[in-house]
This record gives sequence, C-alpha cells and structure tokens, in this order.
Amino acid sequence: MAAGAAQASSSRFCDRSQQLTAVEQDRLLRFAAVLREELSATEESVALVSRSGLDLSRFNIRYSHAALAWRSDDGLWAARQLYYSCDEGYPRIYDQGMAGFAMGTDSPKIGYLSIVRLPPQAVLALRPALLDTRRALHLLAVQYSANAYAYSLRYQNCNQWLVEMLAAGWGDLPDGEDLRERAQRWLREEHYAPQPVEVGSRLWMLASYFVPLVHLNDHPDEDRAALKLHISLPTTIEAFVRARFPQSERVELCHDTQQIVVHRGWSAIAEGCKPADGDRVISLLD
Repeated sequence: MAAGAAQASSSRFCDRSQQLTAVEQDRLLRFAAVLREELSATEESVALVSRSGLDLSRFNIRYSHAALAWRSDDGLWAARQLYYSCDEGYPRIYDQGMAGFAMGTDSPKIGYLSIVRLPPQAVLALRPALLDTRRALHLLAVQYSANAYAYSLRYQNCNQWLVEMLAAGWGDLPDGEDLRERAQRWLREEHYAPQPVEVGSRLWMLASYFVPLVHLNDHPDEDRAALKLHISLPTTIEAFVRARFPQSERVELCHDTQQIVVHRGWSAIAEGCKPADGDRVISLLD
C-alpha cells in the first residue's frame, strides 16, 4: 500500500501540471496575485519562496518545494528552481512565473505559500551567484532523488540545490567542477543541520524499490535503521536563513475555497487555513 501510494504521487516530483477547472484556475491566479503583491512590497530583489506542493502531511510536513524568487530590472518576479523533467528524464534549472509557481500544488482546494524576505546584505551576496548560469549548473547533480540525503553528492532534490546555492553565494564560493562539494563543506561549517524526517514505518522505506525518483542508498546506515532521513526541506532552509540573518521577515499565505489568509511572522497559520487575530483575509467569493 505504501509503495502504491508513493507510485501514485511520484509524478508530482516532476514538472507536469494538472488539469484545473475554470473556478480552480481563477482561485489560484488570485492566490498568485497576492504572492506577487507581497514580493513587490520589499525593496530587495531576491526572496525565498516555498509552496505546499506535494502532499506530505502524513509526515507532518507542510512545505515540500522551495525556490529563490528574483526580480528582474523591469520589475518582474520569477522563481529560479530545480525541477525533475519527466519528459527529458533528468533534473534541470529554470525560471518560472509566480502564477505557475503558485499553481504547482497537489490540491487546488487548499494551499500554502511562504515568503522569507531577505535583508540587503543577504541579497547583495546571493544575487550574483543565483544569476550566474555556470555556477547554477555546476551545482546541479546528474541524478535526482526526491528524498536526497543532505550531505551526499550522489543525488539532489530541489531544496538541496537551493541550499547549496545559498552556500555558493553567502560563502563567496568561486565556480568550479567541485562546487557542490565545497558548498556542502561550507554548509557543515555553518552548522546547517536538516531536521530528520521520521518515516514512521518500514513500509514507506520500501517505496524506494518501486518509485524511480525515491532512493535510500545515499543515506547513512544508522539513519535508515532509525527510520529518520536527513533531507533538505523548506522549513529547515527557512530556519537556517533566520539564524544567519535574524532581520529576515516571513509572510505566510494560504487559501481554501472561500478565502485567502495573509499571516505575518514566524509562527505558522493554523491547519485548514484558519486566520488568527491580525491576519489579513481576502474573500474569494466576490
């Protein structure tokens, strides 16, 4: 059963989009408009953005996919990220409009987005590396694994590419064939430590035998035995950013079928997209 469920959702690791009704498309476009509005509210030109994407609620994980949003000279925002191209059969780096980023979700009925606004010194160090195509590609692994171990060069997932990009920028790492190795060394030295994902059942570990984009052979033996996998996820990256740059600001957005909620601060929106006192609520019923 675990392997079957994993197989059923494996396509969500890819860059394919799902079919949406007109109502669902309108809802997500309005959600994306709020995302663009919040990004445009900052004077800086790079921000960390995350979305709920793949449903990982069984592992108590809200956010599955992160990207670095950047603003061009003409004021347009795009999300630079790693995706696995199912059609081409390998991972690649590409830019995506914010509407497309917001629409990459498992459920059009409810979704979450997180924005971390970076302070000037963080952007100044990061932007040149982010927009350096050669460095971005030298950080791209040949093989993709959705559950890649954070400190292995064998595989990579979307969030691992992103945190290695942070290392390249903030560590001022020059380009080179060994850039990934040096980025991971810098992350260790700066105490980047992904919280372990508790798999909870050995049945889920069997998914690696059936799902092509899930692997275990890069994880340490002790992690596999303990059913705890150290994987780069958006929440871990956000915690690393906050620790390094305490001035960073976070905004969380969510939508259901009736409303969009905008919540400011490092606390999480309640499950089910329930607003708290002080949150901005935008009706979707108008």
